[in-house]
Amino acid sequence: MAKNTGVPGAVIAAGGLVGGYGVARWTRRRPLGGAVLAVAGAAAGRRWRERAGGKAAGALGAAYVAAFAGSHPLAKKVGAWPAVFGAAGAVALASWAVADRRA
Repeated sequence: MAKNTGVPGAVIAAGGLVGGYGVARWTRRRPLGGAVLAVAGAAAGRRWRERAGGKAAGALGAAYVAAFAGSHPLAKKVGAWPAVFGAAGAVALASWAVADRRA
């Protein structure tokens, strides 16, 4: 495993979810928000692979996508921003537990 260098995957992933939604909302261009989400997801995936290996990175990547998808129906119940922050927090916690605390 790599030394504790760089930004933790938890921060990258949470930032991608919050930033992707923010960009999509403020620019009114969903594809632009999707690009932010994808770039952050790829960067987080690379960090997870460095710190915890391929299987963990795959599982965390699936959690990232699931959090993004799950925030949509959740937003209908609690509102958009609370849903996005909840999804981001869940992915950040999973990332810390699986990959970041080991570094």
